[in-house]
Amino acid sequence: MKLQISHETVYRYARPIRNLVQSLRLTPSAFEGQKTHEWLIDVSGGIRGPGFRDGAGDWIEGWTVRGPAEEVTVSITGRIDTRDTAGVLRGHREMIHPMTYLRDTDATRPDSALRDLAGQADGPTDALGLAHMLSQLVSDRIAFRPGVTKSGTTAAEALALGEGVCQDHTHALIAIARTRGLPARYVSGYLHSTIDGKAHDAAHAWAEIHVGQLGWVGFDAANRCCPDERYVRLGSGADASDAAPIRGVALGTGAEELDVRVRVEEMTQ
Repeated sequence: MKLQISHETVYRYARPIRNLVQSLRLTPSAFEGQKTHEWLIDVSGGIRGPGFRDGAGDWIEGWTVRGPAEEVTVSITGRIDTRDTAGVLRGHREMIHPMTYLRDTDATRPDSALRDLAGQADGPTDALGLAHMLSQLVSDRIAFRPGVTKSGTTAAEALALGEGVCQDHTHALIAIARTRGLPARYVSGYLHSTIDGKAHDAAHAWAEIHVGQLGWVGFDAANRCCPDERYVRLGSGADASDAAPIRGVALGTGAEELDVRVRVEEMTQ
């Protein structure tokens, strides 16, 4: 699938900020499932700093904005070819050992309810089958409903509520996978459609679970599937905060407002 992506994040400040430093994980991953043809990142009034590829294989670059500034816009436009690899992350170069992703974080720390849910997957004897069943359990227990959770909602809180968005599904799946001894991590990216089947392009998140010789395999519990050609992978981390596409620090005392617009279009041949 040939996709055209535009992503604009606008930060507005009640009082002008003196300085802004950002770390951007906004460049598509390099692996067999996707090939980037053009990708432009721009920060209004910004100065591009050095970039590097981290141990997880993600490209990260720094930007600085010197104030005073009342508004800063981070813009991404690009073209990318994707293909279905049945969720398997083939050809992705990274150096971090998978077992690193067995550690809990505040967002993914399991409580008794999450441990009980993990224990309900008692049929499969192989790691891949177990991962599929765990993903199905999360899909069944957490209904997709925007607006009921917040960015700081934990996996335990989302399971107790029984509702949430892709971030909540992903955190819950990571939590129960780690409980069963499967390394799991959070992936940020884009999706060309949503679970209701309607055109609604947006930033998205899903989990990757390490299943032995097959390696990392993606599982989107919110959509009850593995990532296919509709998905664009940006980067990964232990949880949503660790895998955030944009991280930064602004020097100032005013309140901050955030506006995000994402559009993913399929291009004609």
